[in-house]
Amino acid sequence: MQETLEKLVLLSKISPATDEEIVAYLRRSYQIAEIAASAEQETWILGVCEQLGITVTDEELQTAGDAFRQEHKLLGVSETMAWLDKQRITVKDWSQGIRLSLLKQKLKEHLFGEEVDNHYLNNRNDYKRMALSQILVHELTEAMKIAQSLREKSTSFCALALEYSKGKQSKENGGYVGIRFLSELMPEIAQALSEAKEGEVVGPLQTRLGYHIMRIEKWFPPELVKTREQVLESLFQVLLNKKNKFDFNSH
Repeated sequence: MQETLEKLVLLSKISPATDEEIVAYLRRSYQIAEIAASAEQETWILGVCEQLGITVTDEELQTAGDAFRQEHKLLGVSETMAWLDKQRITVKDWSQGIRLSLLKQKLKEHLFGEEVDNHYLNNRNDYKRMALSQILVHELTEAMKIAQSLREKSTSFCALALEYSKGKQSKENGGYVGIRFLSELMPEIAQALSEAKEGEVVGPLQTRLGYHIMRIEKWFPPELVKTREQVLESLFQVLLNKKNKFDFNSH
């Protein structure tokens, strides 16, 4: 039996997929449209940057490449080459990826850099951050019971989340769902939490997902330096959505 299994393993050894096989897989798994949309977006960014005269210098590319290697712990030539081999890309592919990332950042700054401060000041509350815990259940009676228990402090939030929460992340992490911006949350949840105090139990609050019992572990004051990139990306995505809608309607 063992010999048969070993022969099967040898006979069924998986060979590296060719580029054509990878594209075929993306088509079969219905992922090609998403990949194509990303490629089209990159082509558009390159075209707009060319029209606006936005470029990347060799020094900027070198600095960004050094930062990338530092972040990914590619501290030597051997580590870098092994990583490139694993990613199935060349040094040229890697450099082009970094260049595209820099061009996109420069384009965002060119288009919206001057608007960021004003947008931030007018939407300051959207960029308040919090460390958030949550328990999500499907029945109101169960949600009411959990909320009452928390307010009476008879059971820990962590224990109740582990036992009752239907949300995968909150159940696995004892209720903790991480640091979130108000603007990331569903509107009804963001509104309910906007004036809540640290440690306060909020809910049950009903959404399309079920009943949420939440607690803010800590508020972080909004800071433009930490949220500037998110504001830029948000404004850039609005532009892309408008562009895609225009392209669709023009066909």
